[in-house]
Amino acid sequence: MVELGSVKTDKEAGGTSTLDMALRIVEFLAGQSQSVSLAQIAKAFSASKATVYRHLVTLQRHGYVSQHSETSRYEPGVKLLVLGEAVRSRFDVAASGRPEVALLVERTGQAATICRIIDGKLTVLDLIHGRTVIEFGSRPGTELSIHATAHGKIWLAFGAPALLERVLKSDLSAWTPNTITNPEALRREVELVRAKGWATAANELITAVNALAAPVFNHMNEIVGSVAIVGATQFIPETPKAEQIEEVLATGRRISERLGWRNNP
Repeated sequence: MVELGSVKTDKEAGGTSTLDMALRIVEFLAGQSQSVSLAQIAKAFSASKATVYRHLVTLQRHGYVSQHSETSRYEPGVKLLVLGEAVRSRFDVAASGRPEVALLVERTGQAATICRIIDGKLTVLDLIHGRTVIEFGSRPGTELSIHATAHGKIWLAFGAPALLERVLKSDLSAWTPNTITNPEALRREVELVRAKGWATAANELITAVNALAAPVFNHMNEIVGSVAIVGATQFIPETPKAEQIEEVLATGRRISERLGWRNNP
């Protein structure tokens, strides 16, 4: 499995409040692929078992955490699923786009994702796996790098100018040797993306992985999402195939039309 993002679990400087610790435990459990023991959770937070156990008891009482009766290991509770489904409809681009994303996966064979900027962070809203042997670990809610991903470049090209300027002034981390870390080089790349209408990021976040993304607009011609296929560079080359580009662009247009966008001159 290729992990494109992860939940932060490192201990914050200056300690944490009781509520903060409980919320971070929930996020930690949600980010695991299987149930975990009390000792594992305590180790992840550099906390005592007694402290973590008190939080788990409270979370379990409210349905946010579940404990396996035979192994005593912990995992996310059903309450999280209920709340997730309750708020999912608020992110219209995910609800409107899922049928089109599923069709994109069917037509290309690659995994596909929908993202948007939430509270200044590039966030995965949905992921549908493709038909390749590679499985991507970007769950809904995963935060992605803005400067080193195809999704991010789309937002920098079509989003608010202030977002681009903020990112250009930030620390452009080098995820791989191919990551664009020079602000002026990134600005030129964004201008190219704006002109083409689509973006790629071959080997920029993860070596041998590429993504091809396009914007999604609403009825006011404002970007509200981005859609992309993602896969190994052997399937999505650095310069994607013309049919791949058209499939992703067409998917972005169809989702946009579902949201009321019209391509008026």
